Amino acid sequence: MNSRRHFLLKLAVTAPAALGVGLLAQDTPPPAVKLEETDPVAIALGYKMDTTKVDQTKYPQHKPEQMCSNCALVTPGSAAGEFIPCSAFQNKLVSSNGWCMAWVKKPDAPPAPAPAPAPKP
Repeated sequence: MNSRRHFLLKLAVTAPAALGVGLLAQDTPPPAVKLEETDPVAIALGYKMDTTKVDQTKYPQHKPEQMCSNCALVTPGSAAGEFIPCSAFQNKLVSSNGWCMAWVKKPDAPPAPAPAPAPKP
């Protein structure tokens, strides 16, 4: 068998296996990292781990009731706790009592659907 055919045969046999291993490796998310106030992105967005320590002069849009735990950018379905993943910071863990300029109010929950009418006899 010439070397080109031998190479292509090997490639056809091994490529799917290598692709499968690569896909399996992508299923495991990287470990969560806690966001520090000194992180360059945190500084740019004015992130504070405690919403009560936000400088009102520098951030006049801040309101005391705004915190990471009630922000729409927190990853949906994340477990409530002291630190929660935030999409504004590439899912790094932010303090649930924290705040940043990217804060967006979570939308109100939609009303429950009305019960179906009873069938007529």
